[in-house]
Amino acid sequence: MKPFLAAVAVCTLAAFLLLQAGQGAAALSSPVSFRDITQQAGIRFVHNTGGFGKRFLPETLGPGVAFLDYDNDGWPDIFLANGMDWPGHIRQHSTPRLYHNNHDGTFTDVTHKAGLDIEMYGMGVAVGDFDNDGFDDLFLTAFGQSRLFHNNGNGTFSDVTQKAGLGGLKEFSTSAAWVDYDKDGHLDLVVGNYVQWSPETDLYCTLTGKAKSYCTPESYKGSSVRLWHNRGNGTFEDATQKAGLSDPTSKTLGVTVLDYDNDGWPDLLFANDTQPNKLYRNNGNGTFTEKGIIAGIAFSEDGVARAGMGTDAADYDRSGHSSILISNFSNQMLALYHNEGNGLFVDVAPASEIGRASLLSLGFACFFFDYDLDGWPDIFVANGHLDPDIQRVQAEVSYAQPPHLFRNLGNGQFQEATRTMGAAFNRPRVARGAAYADINNDGRLDLLVTSNGGSPALFLNQGGGNNSLRVKLTGVKSNRDGIGAVVRLTSGGAVQSQMLRSGSSYLSASELVLTFGLGTLPRADSLEIRWPSGQTDRLSNIAAGQTITVSEGKGITASRAYARR
Repeated sequence: MKPFLAAVAVCTLAAFLLLQAGQGAAALSSPVSFRDITQQAGIRFVHNTGGFGKRFLPETLGPGVAFLDYDNDGWPDIFLANGMDWPGHIRQHSTPRLYHNNHDGTFTDVTHKAGLDIEMYGMGVAVGDFDNDGFDDLFLTAFGQSRLFHNNGNGTFSDVTQKAGLGGLKEFSTSAAWVDYDKDGHLDLVVGNYVQWSPETDLYCTLTGKAKSYCTPESYKGSSVRLWHNRGNGTFEDATQKAGLSDPTSKTLGVTVLDYDNDGWPDLLFANDTQPNKLYRNNGNGTFTEKGIIAGIAFSEDGVARAGMGTDAADYDRSGHSSILISNFSNQMLALYHNEGNGLFVDVAPASEIGRASLLSLGFACFFFDYDLDGWPDIFVANGHLDPDIQRVQAEVSYAQPPHLFRNLGNGQFQEATRTMGAAFNRPRVARGAAYADINNDGRLDLLVTSNGGSPALFLNQGGGNNSLRVKLTGVKSNRDGIGAVVRLTSGGAVQSQMLRSGSSYLSASELVLTFGLGTLPRADSLEIRWPSGQTDRLSNIAAGQTITVSEGKGITASRAYARR
């Protein structure tokens, strides 16, 4: 009888553990995988770094990518930033690209038709409706003059940089985000700047002692971020000094908007390269106070300012507080700063699989997203080194690197799931920007990853039988996109919370639609939407399997069932 009793005990323990796991991440009803559909989707793009052997610093950092529904047809389109050749070394005409979603898994290049075939040394992109006309506009960061393109609502864009008061500044700009920091109903613009560099001030650095290599940012002076306040008449004013954000020591690569103290005002996080990360608390009066060191996110756990690249924030453990994700250089590991709820953060990565798995990786784009729709935000990181010769001096570190995909187990822990996603997903890349969107309206989040000097990869999310509910917001008193609104979804007694935000990742912009995984649950019991204006809307008993549009103060104004899986 002893073997039988032992078997019963094992089965009972297994059942107990499954029950406990059910309270965390939902079990996958079928395996999830990401299929590379880049070629069949018609994405024909190669990023131009402009490199001609001089190893100029901007060549290492781009490009960014964005998903946006520029024509409001309900299908996310693709925008890809691009560099250009350096003066005196012109070999090709290169511009950013806009691809229209054809609703059948393919995309058409409409760059020329849209008026976006303009050469610039582009880096990143931010998406937002700055004039509240119902069509999302594009802000492109650059080495040199960054540009604002107004969406005319007829499939074309106009360069309004000078008209908007954003002209005349030539900086080394990186990530950017739209944010209504003063909650006046108009989207403001925050722009990260890297270092003070030019071809004329370029320095000679060497990795091998025999040939020129790309210099690290320590070689150059920093540069302050910029905050542009939207006057509400199509123009902006530089509010950097007035808001308390001026800091010439910063070397910003990543920008994230979050409300880390849950006071209803959007705060700003800047990931800095070899300088302390900065966390600016919104004082609610048009000014910010820097809290990075006090909050514990400025340095690594051993007090070192790391090479912060990309960044994001999310309530990954349903604590009701937004924690922070920052990607770093190789031999520094990913940072996952857990929000303790008292104004303090603790980096939990070093003692987790996240830290161990990312130690040798050089991460750029990083973000939380629920790829398996179990209701727990997972983590994606795009990796790739800066120097093609790195393996000569560090044998264990490669130039092209596979990404990281960490599945949220629902108990505060993450498990790397990268290898289960197939060979194409695991292929090493010199990756930079990345964003997510549901490109085929099936309720699952797909991925687009760019490569420095190479082609992007578009991954279709396949498999998995979990349910989801997608929420698109339309502001009335608040900004038209509803950026800054906080949505709380309750289902099966559990509460998920997401803020609709512009920016995050690295140089990139994901779609402005919120996706809530519901696991096997057929509906959301309730939704609560807190708009930037102060308006609160409440909905109940919303069926899964659809995208709903919620207008401020009006409830659900449109809905669409997902395409058949």
